[in-house]
Amino acid sequence: MKATLRLQDGTEFQGESFGFESSVAGEVVFNTAMTGYPESLTDPSYAGQIMVLTYPLVGNYGVPPFSIEDNGIATFMESDRIYVRGLVVGDYSEEYSHWNAAESLASWLRRERVPAITGIDTRQLTKVLREHGVMMGSIVMEGDAAPEAEYEGVNFVSQVSCKEVINYQPLSTPIDKKVVLVDCGVKNNIIRCLLRRGVEVVRVPWDYDFNQLQFDALFLANGPGDPDTCGQTVKNISRFLATNPVRPCMGICMGNQLLAKASGASIYKLKYGHRSHNQPVRQEGTNVCFITTQNHGYAVDASTLGKGWKPLFTNMNDGSNEGIRHEELPWFSAQFHPEACAGPVDTEFLFDRFIELLTR
Repeated sequence: MKATLRLQDGTEFQGESFGFESSVAGEVVFNTAMTGYPESLTDPSYAGQIMVLTYPLVGNYGVPPFSIEDNGIATFMESDRIYVRGLVVGDYSEEYSHWNAAESLASWLRRERVPAITGIDTRQLTKVLREHGVMMGSIVMEGDAAPEAEYEGVNFVSQVSCKEVINYQPLSTPIDKKVVLVDCGVKNNIIRCLLRRGVEVVRVPWDYDFNQLQFDALFLANGPGDPDTCGQTVKNISRFLATNPVRPCMGICMGNQLLAKASGASIYKLKYGHRSHNQPVRQEGTNVCFITTQNHGYAVDASTLGKGWKPLFTNMNDGSNEGIRHEELPWFSAQFHPEACAGPVDTEFLFDRFIELLTR
């Protein structure tokens, strides 16, 4: 079926549908990663967004099986389903080949009712998005009217967070420590990384008052949309910081922004965000740089950090904040994804640092 990608500024790109044949609207963003579409599509941080893959050939290695481990976590995916609202690619490969492939990308998208369009000049599209910044848009099937996008002000975190408390037992030798993980849209590999390090993980909804629980450390997960919609989470974190100065806290992505807000800092929206596997960050006070996986549209204004807080990492492309730390207390965060999946694992050592703080 013929389909059209229509942007908020009136720009149109003609293509063909290869996913679920239904029109959809959302915030159009681009991802420059060369691989990892199963992981990206199932990342809850993409809720409400139409994802453009800039790598020209997509689908050639198919999709792995959606198998579930004994602990209830998907083996190869980052959540329980596809969270992107729609997918845009340059050249979809109908033929696929991979030792672990169970089906084609198209059949997976259709089964999960996610529209997708191919035959788009994604290079030109990305140039438009880089010039204008991310904008609302729609994938419109032939004969349909363009739907309206709802994104600004929507609390997507409440849509993707778990609805009840979930316990996970460690995969390796237990260290008799319990970590509360605030689920703002957590990726499965964050949970895997914690479980492999021997801690029990208690996953709680985004607005749950975790301060009523008995636990040894706090973990703030990633998530979609605007952190300003998570006022209750910030209040809970602020209470933790005020009453638990010896218990460690680590945040990732949205968790970095929420920790910063709890410390008194402000957040702003980036022009087109960071969504890739090749974002360079430098650790503050050193010449050490890391290549990181990222997926976010907002950033912390480092100049507004509260007393005792310092930047931990800085983006080498645009100078934006990539993490914060407290000068004296065991609290830190990263704007990027040290668990990657997909992407480089150069910064997974941050989980080890978190465990060291927890066990010292």
